[in-house]
Amino acid sequence: MAELVTGEAVALDIRVARLASRGCALLLDLLFQLILLNLAVYVTGLTALVADDAWTVGLSLVSVVAVLVGYPCAFETLSRGRTLGKMALRIRVVADDGGPIRFRQALVRALAGFIEFWTLYGAPALITSFCNRRGKRLGDLFAGTIVIQERIPSGRLGPVAVMPPQLAWWARSLEISMLSDELAMTARQYLSRFWELLPEVRDSLGQRIAAQVVDVISPPPPPGVRPEILLSAVLAERRQREEWRLAQRRARRLRRTGQAGWAQAPAPGTAPVPGPVPVPAMAMAGTGQPPPPGWQGPPAGPQPQPGPHPAGPYPTGPYPTGSYPAGPYPAGPYPTGAYPTGGHPAGGRPAGPYPGGPYPPAPYPVQGVPPAPYPNGGVHPGR
Repeated sequence: MAELVTGEAVALDIRVARLASRGCALLLDLLFQLILLNLAVYVTGLTALVADDAWTVGLSLVSVVAVLVGYPCAFETLSRGRTLGKMALRIRVVADDGGPIRFRQALVRALAGFIEFWTLYGAPALITSFCNRRGKRLGDLFAGTIVIQERIPSGRLGPVAVMPPQLAWWARSLEISMLSDELAMTARQYLSRFWELLPEVRDSLGQRIAAQVVDVISPPPPPGVRPEILLSAVLAERRQREEWRLAQRRARRLRRTGQAGWAQAPAPGTAPVPGPVPVPAMAMAGTGQPPPPGWQGPPAGPQPQPGPHPAGPYPTGPYPTGSYPAGPYPAGPYPTGAYPTGGHPAGGRPAGPYPGGPYPPAPYPVQGVPPAPYPNGGVHPGR
């Protein structure tokens, strides 16, 4: 890894192409150039049949220059720093500030490469690459360029750090707030390149990184844990807590904006708890926003149903004004007052006969007593 400062004064970590990948790309380019050069010489040799020797020599020189210098210059300019060999090895030439290579820089590299590879058999390029910390050859030093490794998509199916089952109980109680991003990135890179390192280098590097991690976390790990298992447990717990914190922040933002469908973020080590799906209050308050699909409003209360009236006695009137259902009403006696419309007897009292009769024919007064003379000694019977 090397640090590259862009034109905006931003430091970037880049992966410099290794000498082996650059050598393989150079061999592929040289093979392709030799094929083109043989074709060009064969075609120019045919011109000797119809032209003099001067034309043949001139076309031969032009063909050699076009193949040995024009090929890398044209390819690196048009494909932004890549030739056929570099495309196969996934490396690229960029400027020192990280920008794409220009025609002037590509031409300087091609001219220097003609001297380095075709004249001196690559010796200056090899010596300069070993002496330079970025692996630059003479053409890169003259042109101000650098060869970097392109980003290759990882073929892993899962995360680098996985929680070991034997350390899950210990990781849940960890205090990792003092673990810096730089140290976590170092541990992650060590785990990602674990199988690429030699066993002795792998063990010593793992113990050194694990010691730095143990110094900033608590409680200490159980004794006898290998460094890669310890680092995997710490990074897996850190990733899980970060995911939980992001989920909590997303849920709060959704609740604050009133969006439907939010769910409560599960705590680390627990299953997700589905939250309610609220109906916007504006839809029910009649502010113009339509209600959600399928919402029918609050349920209606029980409606009064007509039916038979209970038997009396009824309370004393007067009764409130309104439309009352038709009778029949039960038999009296009814109390005094104005009654609703119905099939009750006239005057609100049951019909006769009256006791102690017979009574003389007359319309009776309001009190139901016949006029004098009364039978039986002038006293109305029953009164």
